[in-house]
Formats: sequence, C-alpha cells, structure tokens
Amino acid sequence: MSELTHFADGQPRMVDVGGKASTARSATAEAWVILPLAARAALEGGQNAKGDPLTVARLAGILGAKRTAELVLLCHPLPISGVDMEVDLLPRGVRIRATVKTAGQTGVEMEALTAVSVAALNVYDMLKAASKAIVIEGVRLLAKSGGKSGEYRLEEGSGV
Repeated sequence: MSELTHFADGQPRMVDVGGKASTARSATAEAWVILPLAARAALEGGQNAKGDPLTVARLAGILGAKRTAELVLLCHPLPISGVDMEVDLLPRGVRIRATVKTAGQTGVEMEALTAVSVAALNVYDMLKAASKAIVIEGVRLLAKSGGKSGEYRLEEGSGV
C-alpha cells in the first residue's frame, strides 16, 4: 500500500513538490446526472428560464478546474494549460467528462474530478425546478498520465 503523503506525524500538510521535475500531465474524469422524466423534458424542451444547462455545465466545469486549489484544501494551485469538457445528453442522463492538462510538478486528477463535480452541480441547479429527484453519481477518474506514478486507465467492467 502506498504511503499517504498529505500527513506528517498525523497532521495534515501540503506536500513539497519543489524538487520534482515538471512533466506533461493529464487526467480525465467523469460524472453522471440522472434525470427524472420531468427534468429531462425541461432540458429537451428548452423550458429553462436560466438558459441551457449543458452550456452552463461546460463553463462551470472549466471554472471548477481552475478553482480546485481553493476548494480542495491541500491541493496545489497549478498552471492549467487546457480543460476539455464533454457534456452530452444520453438515454441514461447527462454524461460529463473533463480532461485537464498541465506541465507541472504534480498531477491534475483533482482538477478533473472537481470539473465534473461542479458541472454536475450546475446541471442540478438549473433543472431542480423541474424535479428534486435528480441524482448525481459515478464521479470517478477514468485516466491519468505523467508523473512518477505513470499511466492509469480505469478498466471497463471493474465494478466501479
């Protein structure tokens, strides 16, 4: 099992990454927003006084990635080089994916996870008038690359 690096003598700390080389890094995360029929009808019918939830989700996800260090207490502020948001209405609900890239000393997994989480919360906020039974689920890291730990890709059928 890997050592938890965010604790020293049982106390939380921000890990010193100053001695690490900057490398190209990326991470992709996913979340789902499951829509009851009333919420789906409001989305598909364009019946939302606040605007288009899918467009707002894309923008909110980008902002979420940029603000991760302000929300996740021990996360380093990073020079993000790009955020690609995919927000798609599918039969199961709204699938949200974010890919975040940087050239830095630490990874962007938290930025990708924050991006999809904030995007999902914005979909909920924009459609909650149609239904309070909207469910956010499946927030997970799909892939990462770069850094000491190398490549990671969630295996299909892994039960997650």
